[in-house]
Amino acid sequence: MTGLGWFAAIIVGALAGWIAEKIMKSDMGLLMNIVLGILGAVVLNAILFAIVGSTLGGWIGQLIIGIIGACLLIWIWRMVRGRSA
Repeated sequence: MTGLGWFAAIIVGALAGWIAEKIMKSDMGLLMNIVLGILGAVVLNAILFAIVGSTLGGWIGQLIIGIIGACLLIWIWRMVRGRSA
């Protein structure tokens, strides 16, 4: 997460993962929320940097990126799991 320390990244990641969990109506624990929020932010930051050349900064910007990225990861997981079942 651009511009955030490790502790702040965990807090923002947990919050982003929790919000994404509520938006996508999935049921996960705290650890998975943190992982999804952080990974979602990393993935979406990479995509935005490749396409636009920059990304959103600060706590609010990374929270928004984390939420969208985590929703994207949940959606991809559901698509992959749905095809294998």
